[in-house]
Amino acid sequence: MRLAFMGTPTFAVPSLEALIAHGFEVAAVVTQPDRPVGRGRAVRAAPVKEVAVREGIRVLQPPSLRAPDAVAVLRAIQPDAIVVVAFGQILRRAVLDLPPLGCINLHPSLLPKLRGASPIQAAIREGLSETGVSIILMNERMDAGPILAQSSAPIFLNDTAATLGDRLARIGADLLVDTIPRWQQGVITARDQDEAEATFCRPLSAADAIVEWRQPADLIARVCRAQTPWPGCGSYWGGRLVRFLALEVASDWSGPEAPGTAFLLPGPNPRHALLAIATGRGAVIVRDLQLAGKRPLTAEEFLRGQSRFVGAQLTSDAG
Repeated sequence: MRLAFMGTPTFAVPSLEALIAHGFEVAAVVTQPDRPVGRGRAVRAAPVKEVAVREGIRVLQPPSLRAPDAVAVLRAIQPDAIVVVAFGQILRRAVLDLPPLGCINLHPSLLPKLRGASPIQAAIREGLSETGVSIILMNERMDAGPILAQSSAPIFLNDTAATLGDRLARIGADLLVDTIPRWQQGVITARDQDEAEATFCRPLSAADAIVEWRQPADLIARVCRAQTPWPGCGSYWGGRLVRFLALEVASDWSGPEAPGTAFLLPGPNPRHALLAIATGRGAVIVRDLQLAGKRPLTAEEFLRGQSRFVGAQLTSDAG
């Protein structure tokens, strides 16, 4: 079967590698243009492009697939199907109608739940115990096409967006290579999604990293895990951003500290207290953190050099 593959980030890599390993003819990989990343703003290829180059697959990086010339290039490839995994562009009808078997999308949720740009983060943030992956035929509505296959996966208590995303990427890759041939053979009947059951999640931005300490401790801890590695979670102390790399709920704590106040809790070892921050309901224990411009530290290491942090009132802005 001749395929075109559209994808960009690390999440899409297992799918592309699985298609190659299982003998599908990936005629071209379409990915986002190279962009500057990191502090040095060095231009770097997307992870999917790196795999394509390594495997000798043709790479296309159109700024937009709305352009007629970009559509013409895809048409000339004559794919039987276009596989789309975290591509980053909306596909219009001119592209959707190109392949005989349609545009097949892997989405990391159990659709129609959690349509949108951040389903992995939303599943953790909402405290779900289970999520999964869905393979759908794409239409012009976001994540609303008929379902070809689904597979569920548990969400563990210590899952971050990184760990859950890695697991779903592998599950999705396995499901893709099983589903595409069965769709081609007519073994699968696509089923419409139940619109009454649809839920949605919005894109995340850097602004979402700032913690709202008036929220309950369990929500704050989930949000921190959901936003690891990006956009993270943090707060301001004396005008400097502090990023919290690992938080957990302080069980059964109730005290007089105002939300956002850093304080010490007795630890299991009497010689080592725990760094905690009061919230709107309960408190969170800080295990690892990072002051802007410094390296990540355990809470114990951090307090050796920043003892004034205890008793501080954390804020949502640098002022």
